[in-house]
Amino acid sequence: MQTAIFYGSSLGNTQFVAEKLHAAIPGSDCLAVNDLTVSEIVKYDNIVLGTSTWGVGNLQDDFELFVDLLLSLDMSGKTFALFGLGDQHTYPDTFCNGMGKLYALLIDKGWNVVGRISAEGYDFSESEAQEGNDLVGLALDEDNEPDLTDIRIKNWVQILPFVEN
Repeated sequence: MQTAIFYGSSLGNTQFVAEKLHAAIPGSDCLAVNDLTVSEIVKYDNIVLGTSTWGVGNLQDDFELFVDLLLSLDMSGKTFALFGLGDQHTYPDTFCNGMGKLYALLIDKGWNVVGRISAEGYDFSESEAQEGNDLVGLALDEDNEPDLTDIRIKNWVQILPFVEN
């Protein structure tokens, strides 16, 4: 089964994290969403999607176009995991909303999304990526907590059902 990490990155932080995930998930491919074709997207069984949050809780620009393409495809039977970047201190009320928006779109299609984590240890007031006490994917804050990124990636990858530990 093939695994890919698809990311959108405006300033490089999401790409940086995607490359760390690529190193942590053996045999995975790591690709920017703005370069993807339909044939590239559909060949993967497991897809990790990574976006940052912009403005007042929006998806990263490249994802705005990519999401339309992705949602037009039949991706039933595929497994998705999400990671998102946000800033808990400057935008505590929209932390990782981009990931939350992406999650809502995938769930509305009935697609299989894995990789929920506890919101414990984070310091934000609101997030569209939060359901109960969980976050719908791996949430990272490279602006304020870059020292936690590696351990959060390590712990998250261990719970993904398509990664051999």
